[in-house]
Amino acid sequence: MATLAPSSPVPLTPGRPSSRLSAGEAWRRRLPLSPALLLMIIVTQIPFVFTVLFSFQSWNLVRPHSRHWVGLSNYSDVFTDSAFRDALFTEIEMTLLAVAVSMALGVGLAVLLDREFPGRAMVRTLLIAPFLIMPTVAGLLWRTTMLDPVYGIVNFLLRLAGIAPVDFVSRFPMASIVTVLVWQWTPFMALIVLAGLQSQSGDVLEAAQIDGAGPWTTFRAITVPHLRPYIELGVLLGAIYLINTFDVIFMMTQGGPGTATTNLPYYLYQRAFLGFDVGQASALGVVTVAGTVVVASIALRMLFTVFGTTEGRA
Repeated sequence: MATLAPSSPVPLTPGRPSSRLSAGEAWRRRLPLSPALLLMIIVTQIPFVFTVLFSFQSWNLVRPHSRHWVGLSNYSDVFTDSAFRDALFTEIEMTLLAVAVSMALGVGLAVLLDREFPGRAMVRTLLIAPFLIMPTVAGLLWRTTMLDPVYGIVNFLLRLAGIAPVDFVSRFPMASIVTVLVWQWTPFMALIVLAGLQSQSGDVLEAAQIDGAGPWTTFRAITVPHLRPYIELGVLLGAIYLINTFDVIFMMTQGGPGTATTNLPYYLYQRAFLGFDVGQASALGVVTVAGTVVVASIALRMLFTVFGTTEGRA
């Protein structure tokens, strides 16, 4: 009669913890993260809960005793507000222009910096400098030092060329804002694309050269498809941050002339801190956060795709 040999215990994979952890052991492992988690809840989640509660109320600080519950009325007012639609279209236009131009310039700079030339390391270091400047400082710098109609460097150069000075901020407000955003974000795009160029296999480029492909054909047929994940990553990350542009608009145009450069964050600021309408400003904030979360989710999925993480972990 055959006997069954006792089954040996399955050895645990080195480096992988056992799935059967006691409750005390699990809490001990999570304990070092609890201060950061508590701070995040206090700083972000509790204010957001209050914002959601305020969005269902009619509350204007000019009339503090008129506060009452209105349900979804604030949300319906937001979506029927023509100023909100104008701010949304301005947001889309500003973000698309800034991301597209900065990515195009970033690709060109990355191609140049991928070549060997004296002082390349110093140029790469200096390239990132605009990205490290605070947006508030960048807006003030461009308004007073670069684009000022009397003392600005740009108008100084125009006068040397025999061209009359131009008040760029007043006459071309959208172009002025986009110029500052492009100046700040082009280095970021260039570094991402440069990382993609340096990961490209030299054997493939050499094979294309042997087959008779010219520089433009090689770049269009081989380099661009290789750079596609990096370009998509830069576009999505740039769009997430540029959606929240407020500092440059506040320092340069104050949302004007009129509402020409009023995007969603600045319109939210106007409703909350200039109009004192807490209820509608809260509803507008919830809608803006929801839209930002959608864009951020797309960007995170793209991040996991670029770095080879499975979709199940996303």
